[in-house]
Amino acid sequence: MALLLLAGLLASTFMFDARAQSSSSNRPPAPRRPSIIFILADDLGYGDLGCYGQTQIKTPNIDKLAEDGMRFTSCYAGSTVCAPSRGTLMTGKHTGHARIRGNSGVSLQAEDVTVAELLKSSGYRTACIGKWGLGHEGSPGLPGKKGFEEWIGYLDQVHAHDYYPTYLYRSNIKGEEFKFTLDENEGGQKGKYSDDLFTETALNFIKINKPDQFNKQRPFFLYLTYTIPHANNELGKKTGNGMEVPSDAPYSGESWPQVEKNKAAMITRMDRDIGRIMDFLKKSKIDENTMVVFASDNGPHKEGGADPKFFNSAGGLRGIKRDLYEGGIRVPFIVRWPARVATGTTSDLPCAFWDFLPTATEIAGVKPPKEIDGISILPTLTGRAQTNRHEFLYWEFHEKGFKQAVRMGDWKAVRFGVDGPIELYNLKTDVAEKKNVADKNPEVVAKIEEYLKKARTEDSHWPAKTVEQNAAGQKKDSAEQPVQ
Repeated sequence: MALLLLAGLLASTFMFDARAQSSSSNRPPAPRRPSIIFILADDLGYGDLGCYGQTQIKTPNIDKLAEDGMRFTSCYAGSTVCAPSRGTLMTGKHTGHARIRGNSGVSLQAEDVTVAELLKSSGYRTACIGKWGLGHEGSPGLPGKKGFEEWIGYLDQVHAHDYYPTYLYRSNIKGEEFKFTLDENEGGQKGKYSDDLFTETALNFIKINKPDQFNKQRPFFLYLTYTIPHANNELGKKTGNGMEVPSDAPYSGESWPQVEKNKAAMITRMDRDIGRIMDFLKKSKIDENTMVVFASDNGPHKEGGADPKFFNSAGGLRGIKRDLYEGGIRVPFIVRWPARVATGTTSDLPCAFWDFLPTATEIAGVKPPKEIDGISILPTLTGRAQTNRHEFLYWEFHEKGFKQAVRMGDWKAVRFGVDGPIELYNLKTDVAEKKNVADKNPEVVAKIEEYLKKARTEDSHWPAKTVEQNAAGQKKDSAEQPVQ
């Protein structure tokens, strides 16, 4: 019943908003601007998809996205855990400058401009469906206050562990947040799987806002942020299997551990739903000029009983979630846009989540904020020369001590503690980061050290720590930091 009421409420709200927006004083958008769908998986590894080398987990629909568009081989998440990674995606700032640099209670503030706010200002209809993680109840960082006209999902990471929640959040047309209950899941029932609901809601949003009828020339921006394949950590502690899914099909007959069957089934279930979305775009005849982006928020996890080695989820890269080695931050990144992006193409351009905002705003014809770290990769997407490449990509992470990482061309540096020694790897010859060559390349190390002096701004929530401070604080961090 709750789902039926929700569907009706969404339909009426979306319809009312679209009509109201079409008659508003907002300047009309250019007719050829694409709609944009950004689909974000949660803890999906670089090697978890067929198009990135996976041989056991079936992902035909995501593989088809890559076949029909551009597959990036050197794209990086904003961080190695959820909240800061998503923060860089929304604001165009890396974790040396962003407000949110870790999983904590810090929220976006009114002055933090998001890509949704910018696209909305240029005439896009906007919706966020799924996991947010950038603002708690009552904060200025709520989705409805950060540019999303429609919003349904989880506010924080811990709540998002539960795939059968008894309540979720949504916003109304005024940007006010409130809870709604899912009666199907009351009393421990497992009536509605949250990611199934997100897919149904996304399809409803597209159906009502696709560029035809009264909003003929109005594109939309849909941020669809699934929780698959994140573990239900609390369930994992109780049962040893936190990979929560309605069915382990199509892997029921495999001789794998049950937790790995469930993980694979989760990923294939998400792939199935992405296929449903793509089929609807094609049926609606808007798939040619809809830019669909698929990515993951960080590397694969070792939570809920799952072992990232079982499926080679990191794709041969070193490290996993919470590491700043490649396996923790290099992620799948696929862009399908038939009107502008050539089919079956691959790019090794080093890029990162903070590049999405300036890319989307260039497509929309709106100026991005001046104080951002991202660059538009639209030239690469459209087959032109990318003249404004990054000299450096930067990350910092604050769990179990302070860590930093830098990519400079083919060089990758990692440092533990602001005064710690720099590890240096040549990704061109050593993508698995097995051999530290810092002692053989002092000039490269010196250049990276000089860059690190100005790579970040100080923030009271996110202080840089020395090696000694890291050691002293690790025990306390381990005791206090929940797994998210």
